[in-house]
Amino acid sequence: MSQSWYALHSKPNKEEFLYSQLMHRNLDVYYPRLSVTPVNPRSRKVKPLFPGYLFIHVDLDKVPVSTLAYVPGAHSVVSFDYQPATIPDEVIDGIKKNVSLINQQQQKAKQGLKHGDPVIIQGGPFDGYQAIFDTSLPGSERVRVLISLMRDRQVRIQVPDEMVKPKKQKR
Repeated sequence: MSQSWYALHSKPNKEEFLYSQLMHRNLDVYYPRLSVTPVNPRSRKVKPLFPGYLFIHVDLDKVPVSTLAYVPGAHSVVSFDYQPATIPDEVIDGIKKNVSLINQQQQKAKQGLKHGDPVIIQGGPFDGYQAIFDTSLPGSERVRVLISLMRDRQVRIQVPDEMVKPKKQKR
Protein backbone atom coordinates (compact mmCIF):
# COMPACT_ATOMS: atom_id res chain seq x y z
CA MET A 1 0.00 0.00 0.00
CA SER A 2 1.19 3.55 -0.64
CA GLN A 3 0.91 6.69 1.45
CA SER A 4 -2.46 8.41 1.53
CA TRP A 5 -4.02 11.28 3.42
CA TYR A 6 -6.37 10.49 6.31
CA ALA A 7 -8.33 12.67 8.72
CA LEU A 8 -7.44 12.16 12.37
CA HIS A 9 -10.07 13.20 14.93
CA SER A 10 -8.56 14.79 18.04
CA LYS A 11 -9.91 15.03 21.55
CA PRO A 12 -11.65 18.36 22.28
CA ASN A 13 -9.25 21.34 22.14
CA LYS A 14 -6.22 19.02 21.80
CA GLU A 15 -5.39 19.72 18.14
CA GLU A 16 -2.18 21.62 18.93
CA PHE A 17 -1.04 18.96 21.41
CA LEU A 18 -1.84 16.15 18.96
CA TYR A 19 0.00 18.00 16.20
CA SER A 20 3.14 18.19 18.37
CA GLN A 21 2.83 14.51 19.32
CA LEU A 22 2.60 13.45 15.65
CA MET A 23 5.50 15.70 14.65
CA HIS A 24 7.56 14.19 17.49
CA ARG A 25 6.92 10.77 15.90
CA ASN A 26 8.24 12.09 12.55
CA LEU A 27 4.89 11.67 10.77
CA ASP A 28 3.76 13.86 7.87
CA VAL A 29 0.96 15.99 9.37
CA TYR A 30 -1.05 18.91 8.04
CA TYR A 31 -2.90 21.06 10.55
CA PRO A 32 -4.70 23.90 8.71
CA ARG A 33 -4.93 27.06 10.84
CA LEU A 34 -6.19 30.56 10.14
CA SER A 35 -4.74 33.78 11.52
CA VAL A 36 -7.37 35.86 13.30
CA THR A 37 -7.48 39.16 15.13
CA PRO A 38 -9.14 38.41 18.46
CA VAL A 39 -11.15 40.91 20.48
CA ASN A 40 -9.19 40.01 23.61
CA PRO A 41 -5.45 40.49 22.99
CA ARG A 42 -4.71 37.48 25.20
CA SER A 43 -6.87 35.16 23.08
CA ARG A 44 -5.44 32.79 20.50
CA LYS A 45 -4.32 34.53 17.32
CA VAL A 46 -4.59 31.30 15.31
CA LYS A 47 -7.63 29.05 15.10
CA PRO A 48 -8.04 25.68 13.40
CA LEU A 49 -9.84 25.61 10.06
CA PHE A 50 -11.40 22.26 11.00
CA PRO A 51 -11.69 22.20 14.80
CA GLY A 52 -11.04 18.70 16.10
CA TYR A 53 -9.33 17.38 12.94
CA LEU A 54 -5.83 17.07 11.51
CA PHE A 55 -4.66 15.41 8.32
CA ILE A 56 -1.98 12.75 8.31
CA HIS A 57 -0.07 11.34 5.31
CA VAL A 58 0.90 7.74 6.09
CA ASP A 59 1.06 4.22 4.76
CA LEU A 60 -1.32 2.22 6.95
CA ASP A 61 0.69 -0.97 6.27
CA LYS A 62 3.64 0.60 8.09
CA VAL A 63 1.75 2.67 10.67
CA PRO A 64 -1.38 0.80 11.81
CA VAL A 65 -4.62 2.63 12.56
CA SER A 66 -4.47 1.44 16.17
CA THR A 67 -1.09 3.19 16.60
CA LEU A 68 -2.59 6.48 15.38
CA ALA A 69 -5.64 6.12 17.60
CA TYR A 70 -3.47 5.68 20.70
CA VAL A 71 -1.32 8.78 20.18
CA PRO A 72 -1.99 11.10 23.14
CA GLY A 73 -4.62 13.64 22.15
CA ALA A 74 -6.06 11.47 19.33
CA HIS A 75 -9.59 10.19 19.33
CA SER A 76 -9.77 8.09 16.14
CA VAL A 77 -9.07 7.95 12.43
CA VAL A 78 -12.14 9.01 10.43
CA SER A 79 -13.58 5.78 9.00
CA PHE A 80 -16.62 4.53 7.10
CA ASP A 81 -17.72 0.92 7.56
CA TYR A 82 -14.60 0.35 9.67
CA GLN A 83 -12.34 1.37 6.75
CA PRO A 84 -10.18 4.51 7.16
CA ALA A 85 -11.38 7.12 4.67
CA THR A 86 -8.68 8.35 2.30
CA ILE A 87 -8.59 11.96 1.21
CA PRO A 88 -7.38 12.70 -2.34
CA ASP A 89 -4.13 14.67 -2.65
CA GLU A 90 -5.97 17.30 -4.72
CA VAL A 91 -8.29 18.06 -1.78
CA ILE A 92 -5.38 18.57 0.62
CA ASP A 93 -3.55 20.71 -1.97
CA GLY A 94 -6.71 22.82 -2.42
CA ILE A 95 -7.05 23.29 1.34
CA LYS A 96 -3.38 24.30 1.63
CA LYS A 97 -3.77 26.80 -1.21
CA ASN A 98 -6.95 28.34 0.24
CA VAL A 99 -5.56 28.57 3.78
CA SER A 100 -2.45 30.28 2.44
CA LEU A 101 -4.58 32.72 0.42
CA ILE A 102 -6.85 33.54 3.39
CA ASN A 103 -3.88 34.11 5.70
CA GLN A 104 -2.21 36.38 3.11
CA GLN A 105 -5.41 38.43 2.76
CA GLN A 106 -5.66 38.68 6.55
CA GLN A 107 -2.08 40.02 6.68
CA LYS A 108 -2.86 42.60 3.97
CA ALA A 109 -5.95 43.75 5.85
CA LYS A 110 -3.95 44.16 9.06
CA GLN A 111 -1.21 46.19 7.36
CA GLY A 112 -3.48 48.44 5.34
CA LEU A 113 -5.83 50.80 7.09
CA LYS A 114 -5.76 52.51 10.47
CA HIS A 115 -8.56 54.07 12.50
CA GLY A 116 -9.44 57.44 10.99
CA ASP A 117 -8.13 56.77 7.46
CA PRO A 118 -10.39 58.07 4.68
CA VAL A 119 -11.77 55.30 2.43
CA ILE A 120 -14.10 54.85 -0.51
CA ILE A 121 -16.71 52.09 -0.54
CA GLN A 122 -16.77 50.10 -3.78
CA GLY A 123 -19.85 47.99 -4.45
CA GLY A 124 -23.09 47.40 -2.66
CA PRO A 125 -25.70 50.00 -1.79
CA PHE A 126 -23.07 52.53 -0.64
CA ASP A 127 -20.97 52.29 -3.82
CA GLY A 128 -18.91 55.47 -4.30
CA TYR A 129 -19.52 56.87 -0.82
CA GLN A 130 -16.61 58.30 1.12
CA ALA A 131 -16.22 57.05 4.66
CA ILE A 132 -13.80 56.94 7.56
CA PHE A 133 -12.24 53.60 8.52
CA ASP A 134 -13.14 52.60 12.08
CA THR A 135 -11.90 49.03 12.67
CA SER A 136 -11.55 45.50 11.33
CA LEU A 137 -14.06 43.20 12.96
CA PRO A 138 -12.32 40.29 14.66
CA GLY A 139 -12.90 36.77 13.44
CA SER A 140 -14.54 37.91 10.20
CA GLU A 141 -13.69 39.47 6.89
CA ARG A 142 -15.71 42.60 7.59
CA VAL A 143 -14.79 46.13 8.59
CA ARG A 144 -16.68 48.94 10.27
CA VAL A 145 -16.65 52.37 8.68
CA LEU A 146 -18.25 55.71 9.56
CA ILE A 147 -20.30 57.21 6.76
CA SER A 148 -22.02 60.62 6.62
CA LEU A 149 -25.62 60.13 5.55
CA MET A 150 -27.42 63.13 7.05
CA ARG A 151 -25.56 66.43 7.46
CA ASP A 152 -22.90 66.06 10.12
CA ARG A 153 -24.17 62.81 11.59
CA GLN A 154 -21.94 59.78 11.01
CA VAL A 155 -23.42 56.31 10.96
CA ARG A 156 -21.45 53.12 11.60
CA ILE A 157 -21.91 50.42 8.97
CA GLN A 158 -20.27 47.05 8.45
CA VAL A 159 -19.13 45.99 4.99
CA PRO A 160 -16.93 43.21 3.58
CA ASP A 161 -13.27 44.29 3.76
CA GLU A 162 -12.76 43.87 0.00
CA MET A 163 -15.33 46.64 -0.61
CA VAL A 164 -13.23 49.27 1.20
CA LYS A 165 -10.35 50.95 -0.62
CA PRO A 166 -8.10 53.69 0.79
CA LYS A 167 -8.83 57.15 -0.59
CA LYS A 168 -5.82 58.62 -2.33
CA GLN A 169 -4.67 61.73 -0.51
CA LYS A 170 -3.75 64.86 -2.50
CA ARG A 171 -0.38 66.23 -1.52
